[in-house]
Amino acid sequence: MYNTDLPTRAELPSTRQLLRSTVIAAATAAALLVVVVLPAEYGIDPTGLGRPLGLTEMGELKAQLALEAEADAAQPAAPPRPSSSLLGSVFARLVIGSAAAQTPSATRSDETTLSLRPNQGAEVKLEMRQGARATFAWTTTGPTNFDLHGEPPNPGRNAARSYANGRNSSGEQGELVAAFDGTHGWFWRNRSARDVTITLRTSGDYARIIRP
Repeated sequence: MYNTDLPTRAELPSTRQLLRSTVIAAATAAALLVVVVLPAEYGIDPTGLGRPLGLTEMGELKAQLALEAEADAAQPAAPPRPSSSLLGSVFARLVIGSAAAQTPSATRSDETTLSLRPNQGAEVKLEMRQGARATFAWTTTGPTNFDLHGEPPNPGRNAARSYANGRNSSGEQGELVAAFDGTHGWFWRNRSARDVTITLRTSGDYARIIRP
C-alpha cells in the first residue's frame, strides 16, 4: 500500500497566490484571443500582429468561405453537373450537343462588359437554336466563379442543364453547340473582396444577347 504525506497548511498556496495565478491565466487567455484566435478565425487583427504571422489571411479566407457557403445555400438547387469541370483549364473547347443537328444561319459578333461588386452575381445568355454554334472568350480582372448552362424556352423543374463550372477562374474560351432551342450562357459570381470587371466576346449563330 502506497501512502503519501498530506501537505501542511504552510505548503498550500495562499489566497493571494491563487488569485494572482488566476489573473495571469485570464490575461494569457485574453492575449491569445486577441493576438491569435481573432485573426486566425475571423480575420480581425486589432493588434496588427496577425498579418505578419499569416493568421489574418487565414481568418479572411475562412470568413470568405463562410459567406460563400451561405450564399450558395440561399440559391436554388442547381441541376446535376458533370464530374469534370473546366477549372484548371483556362483555354478549353466546349462542344455541347450534336454537331449533326447544326443549321446554318447568320453570324454576329458582340462584346459585353459586366462590373460585379464583392459577392454579386450576374448572368449573360445567348438565344440559340438547336445545333447553332457560337465561339466565346471571357476574361475577368479578379477570381470569379462561373457556371455555363442552358435552358429551354419553357423550363420546368430540373429543365436547366449545367454544362461546365469553375471556381476562382481568370477566364475561359471555347465553342458552344446548342443542345436544344433556348438560351445558353454564363452565370458569374464575384467571390473576391474587391470589384471585378468581366469582358465577354461572342461570335456565331445566335439571335440576341440576353442580360436578365
